Amino acid sequence: MYELKTKPNDSSVIEFIEKVENPKKREDAYQLLDIFTETTGYEAKMWGTSIIGFGSYHYKYKSGHEGDAALVGFSPRKAKISLYFAPGDTKREDLLQDFGKHTTGKGCVYINKVADIDVEVLKELIMQSITFLQEMYPN
Repeated sequence: MYELKTKPNDSSVIEFIEKVENPKKREDAYQLLDIFTETTGYEAKMWGTSIIGFGSYHYKYKSGHEGDAALVGFSPRKAKISLYFAPGDTKREDLLQDFGKHTTGKGCVYINKVADIDVEVLKELIMQSITFLQEMYPN
């Protein structure tokens, strides 16, 4: 059976952020930590070795594959900062129009720095993602 690598663990979020080499990216990570914590009301937790996640939900696909994932999160990676939102949420595209400089993947939005984006839109994206996932996967 497939084993998920990205699981919540007891590693220190602060220690992880402190290891971010680029000082500006480290500063942005602390700013995002504050924004996500304030907006979600959830405590930050490490998911795997490099994702800072907030809250969680249990999903089960039609294929039978199931697992747990963070509701939202971010990772200050070397190239860009990855923001993790719900895949498949159609309202995300509308919000991203006013977000600022970014690129997107399936469940990720990539930014270079927090200064490039509208923080209020980020808060809306966070809340929209949580609402979408909680409706799609009620407890």
